[in-house]
Amino acid sequence: MKITMPPSLACAVLVIATADVASGAGVKPSKISGSTALALAGAIAPLSPVLSGAEKKAVAMLFAANADIPYKKPVVVTADKIVCRTGNVDITVRNCEVTFGKKVRSVNGPTANEIFATEALAGIPPDGAAGSNFESLSRLSCTIDPTAIRQKDGSGADCTFEPGS
Repeated sequence: MKITMPPSLACAVLVIATADVASGAGVKPSKISGSTALALAGAIAPLSPVLSGAEKKAVAMLFAANADIPYKKPVVVTADKIVCRTGNVDITVRNCEVTFGKKVRSVNGPTANEIFATEALAGIPPDGAAGSNFESLSRLSCTIDPTAIRQKDGSGADCTFEPGS
């Protein structure tokens, strides 16, 4: 038995499906933990306009394998959006834009490369365009707990985000 659909209904189904994809409907947040979460937080924390100097220093020390830090409270590293680009034709191109609310921080070179590589490690799928590779995520929230990290049992770093933007 063959089922046919009137053309107007077929167009409506296509428009609804396209709208769901375009709006990000169905995009489920991803979660990472452990060393990859600490690496992602460690790459983003220095750029954050909302973290205190003590919080930035604590994340930097933990990321540099120094768990014996005086800071005791959990640190929450957030970013609204991260978009990174590398060039595969102009191989010198490496840049990222990290959005914190209305503030956008642009970084190039090694810092951008660190963020791009850490996003890949976290499972962010790359997207290609003519001469470029892109990786992006939104709604990043990482919780870094120095007390848990000191236990050296793999706990203390968790991040959630939505792949793409």
